[in-house]
Amino acid sequence: MLSTQGFAGRIDELLPLLGRAARRPGAAGELEGVADWLARELGLECALLGPAGAVMVATPGFPPEVLTLARPVLTRLAAQGTASAATRIGEYHVLLEALGTSPPRPVLVLAGTLPPDRRAVAVASHAGSLLAALARAREAEEVLAAYQRKAHRVRLAVTMVLMTGDVSLALRMSAGAVPPLLRAERVRVCVLRCAPDDRELIAQAHQDAAGFHAGGLLVSCPVWDEHLIGLVAEEENEPPGAVDRGIPALLSDLVAANPRYALGLSRPHPLPQTARAYEQARHALAAARTSAGRRAVFQGTASLEEFLPHEPARRWARRLLAPLDGAPRLTVDVLRLALQFPRTGVAVLLGVHRNTVAAHLRNAQRALGLELEDAASRALLALALRLAEPAAEGPAAEAARAAGAAGHRRAPWAPYAEAGEAGEAARAWAAAFLGPVERHPRGGELLEVATAWVRANGDAQRAARRLGIGRATVRTRLQTAERLLDRDLLSDGPGVQDLTLALLLTGRIPHPPPLS
Repeated sequence: MLSTQGFAGRIDELLPLLGRAARRPGAAGELEGVADWLARELGLECALLGPAGAVMVATPGFPPEVLTLARPVLTRLAAQGTASAATRIGEYHVLLEALGTSPPRPVLVLAGTLPPDRRAVAVASHAGSLLAALARAREAEEVLAAYQRKAHRVRLAVTMVLMTGDVSLALRMSAGAVPPLLRAERVRVCVLRCAPDDRELIAQAHQDAAGFHAGGLLVSCPVWDEHLIGLVAEEENEPPGAVDRGIPALLSDLVAANPRYALGLSRPHPLPQTARAYEQARHALAAARTSAGRRAVFQGTASLEEFLPHEPARRWARRLLAPLDGAPRLTVDVLRLALQFPRTGVAVLLGVHRNTVAAHLRNAQRALGLELEDAASRALLALALRLAEPAAEGPAAEAARAAGAAGHRRAPWAPYAEAGEAGEAARAWAAAFLGPVERHPRGGELLEVATAWVRANGDAQRAARRLGIGRATVRTRLQTAERLLDRDLLSDGPGVQDLTLALLLTGRIPHPPPLS
């Protein structure tokens, strides 16, 4: 049995163990190391039970039957004022000591074939108190980790709802802890490209007690592993320097300090148009990747739907989408997201299996009579979905389907095919959109590569073969076009769709076959 003098001589072994366990309360093995030291020095087996009676840590040789047979005593010690108890269970002498003052309390259990002397009991009591403190630190860290996970889920849910334009639902989801963002008139979206493991560290380091960030939101993108999304409130009369304060300034400082980071920022948008602001931030990030400071604010031309007269464009979109009238809501949601993200990302966003995503896309493709892998079809369909919604199931949907079936064959592919104001607006948009590339000294070859890229449905190898150049050259020229157009062209999504619409309008690529 260890004497007090022996214990004092070996205390230098215990202190480093306690220090490591205190610094890393959640690390596997640190708490166990302290328990093993205590058992080794006292010649006793050791177990620490949490307030609920679960074993928090135990030495490998601790006899489990002791805990079973001592359960009544353990319950009494955890719940009542009794400080300690000693008993005999089979061949073991058992010492039980409650730790702390507020029930339910942790209980330290020591078991050995010889009874412990008073000095060993005193040492065990002090060391047990330290074990209990470290165990509480571990529990606190686990509670904090659970809170961080839940805070992230709430932030992500609020962000995804804002992407749908439903500000009222986002307010209800915030459950009283409403960030100023949800009361703001406008929102600016930032997208930081960084290491995947850095995203939550950044979000956690700067969140407030409610789990938000300086009145806005920072949330790890569920689709792109290297993207951290920031949503920032901006008022109508915000001064020009708004991007140099708050979350934008924080993310800009991180970019300046880390050469692997890049940042894209949108223009301010009305809060219900958060999705449009997010698209702009993604486009700006593509430009930032090749800019000197790796930071860019979206400066490109807005998307086509913002230039079209509302009613003619909406009528065209309704005719195009008529075959989806009455389709399950999930089919429409899958289709909309699949025009922006990879199918695996769609599955993550909707919480469904990839096979479910594929099945809904097949159903939509059959109903619409188009090939969803075709870039032109995807661009026109995405435009239609931004302009209108398929009718929900019911009498209105039946009537819309009947009208659509009668007029769908002659429905033009695009609203700019209609005479008058819509066509003029669309052509003016295309000229403004492609202008930065056309004015570039090498604009001809850049447009040639962009056109081949779209014709190849985003396949760089096919585009390279068509042009007789290398695949790397295709990507390099597309990156130059990205910077000039302020569009993300290398990931299939809104940027490629805007480019495709501009190429359709200028006659550089043909329209897809009419629906039958």
